[in-house]
Amino acid sequence: MIIVRVFVAGGTGVVGRRLVPQLVARGHQVTATTTNANKLGVLQGLGADAVVMDGLDAGSVAEAVAGARPDAIVHQMTSIAGKPDIKHMDRWFATTNRLRTEGTDHLLAAAEATGVSNVVAQSYGSWNGIRRGGWVKTEEDPLDPMTGTAASPGMEAIRHVEESVVEAGGAALRYGGFYGPGATDDQVELVRKRQFPLVGDGAGHSSWIHLDDAASATVLAVEQQAKGVFNIADDEPAPASAWLPHLAACAGAKPPMRIPKSLARLLAGEVAVVMMTEGRGFSNAKAKRELGWELRHPSWREGFKEELA
Repeated sequence: MIIVRVFVAGGTGVVGRRLVPQLVARGHQVTATTTNANKLGVLQGLGADAVVMDGLDAGSVAEAVAGARPDAIVHQMTSIAGKPDIKHMDRWFATTNRLRTEGTDHLLAAAEATGVSNVVAQSYGSWNGIRRGGWVKTEEDPLDPMTGTAASPGMEAIRHVEESVVEAGGAALRYGGFYGPGATDDQVELVRKRQFPLVGDGAGHSSWIHLDDAASATVLAVEQQAKGVFNIADDEPAPASAWLPHLAACAGAKPPMRIPKSLARLLAGEVAVVMMTEGRGFSNAKAKRELGWELRHPSWREGFKEELA
C-alpha cells in the first residue's frame, strides 16, 4: 500500500468523522474540510490538517485543493440537517443537491487543475433502485429517477455525481441508508414517538450500512484507485415490514402503526409510499469482489441492536 495525501471534502459529516481516522490509521496524510471554522478543532482531533472551504464557491474549492496538493480527493459534502421531511424532500435536500451538482463540478475542476485522477464520491443506493424486476439491484441496474415526485431533483443530482465522477476516471459509492453514531437519531426519535408508521404491506426494500463500513469501503476505493460505480450496503436488503419493527424493538419502542397508502400519501407524500411499498435494495457483491471489502456489521439486525443497546 502506498501512503497518499488524501483531501476529504466534507470531513465533519457523519461519514467524514468515521473516514478521517481510518485513513490516518492506515498512514495516509489527510486534509479535511469544514464550512465552519468552529469545527477545525474537531478535524485536527481526528488527525487531519483542517481547512475551511465552501463547496459551492469554485474559488474556495480551487484554493483549498491546490493548497493541500493531494493524490486523491474524496467528496463527502452534504447538508442534510433538521427533522426528516420526506414529503418535501426537494426542499430538505436543496443544498445537498447543489453540493452534488455544483460542488462536484468544482471539485472535479480542482482535481483536473492539480492533476488528481483518483476521485471517490458519495452517491446513494438504499431504496432507490429502479422499480421493475426483483427486489435487489446491482450496479448494472439504473437508479429510479422518481419522476414527478419531491425526490426527483435529488435523484437527478445523484445521477450527476455518478456520471461526472465516473467520466473523470473516479468511483461513485452508492451508500445504503446510514446508521451509526449521529446518523439515525432523528429517525429513532420518530420511531419512539410512533410517528414512523409502516405503509401498506411494507414490501418495499431498503439497504442499510453502518458508518464504519461505509468508511472502510471508501478507504479501499481510495487505496485501489477504484473506477466506476459500487454499491456499499450490508448483506441483507430487507423490506420495511422486517427492518422497521426490528428498529422499534431495538429502540425500546412500541411496534410501528400500519397505515394505508392513501393516508400515507396525504400525510407524508408519494416518496414515502414508494419507499415503503415499492423500494428496491442493493447487492454489495461487486464491492466485496473487486475491493476485497469485508463488513464489520454484515446485517442491520445485529447493527441496530448494537447501536441502540
